[in-house]
Amino acid sequence: MMKKEIANGVVHSMPIDLRNALTASPKAKAAWEDITPLARNEWICWITSAKKPETRTHRIKRTRAELIEGIRRPCCWPGCPHR
Repeated sequence: MMKKEIANGVVHSMPIDLRNALTASPKAKAAWEDITPLARNEWICWITSAKKPETRTHRIKRTRAELIEGIRRPCCWPGCPHR
């Protein structure tokens, strides 16, 4: 049986739109649970730092796809300044 909860980051909590995207794909959710809390924090911060709604939507889709591909952190981003 799969867990209903989904892990957060270290500093950032899971946004609802990202939670929905990850739980809709068992592969993406499994990859999310397999990465470290710091890596999860990086993805969440990268998504929430988007200024435009369309950028945020694109980043959520990209996160889901890249997690399925095995990419563990967002590429070409300096990292979360909050940790």
